[in-house]
Amino acid sequence: MTIKVYTTPTCPWCAQAKAFLRSRGSAYEEIDVTKDPRLVRELEDLSGQLGVPVITDGRRVVIGFDKAALEKLVAEHAG
Repeated sequence: MTIKVYTTPTCPWCAQAKAFLRSRGSAYEEIDVTKDPRLVRELEDLSGQLGVPVITDGRRVVIGFDKAALEKLVAEHAG
């Protein structure tokens, strides 16, 4: 499953989450919610809120830059 990171261009916590995933060698798809109103609705449906970052692998949803939760998510995707 692909890790998706819902972001905005000016979000510092989004930048930290993406840097964290890169530092762990985890591939991810970045979804900039400012590009399309449908993405905002998708984000809200997924997380129940409008804040970013939201990181998901389709099973688990991590809201915000929660390092411990991201460590678990990355560990589940490690070879």
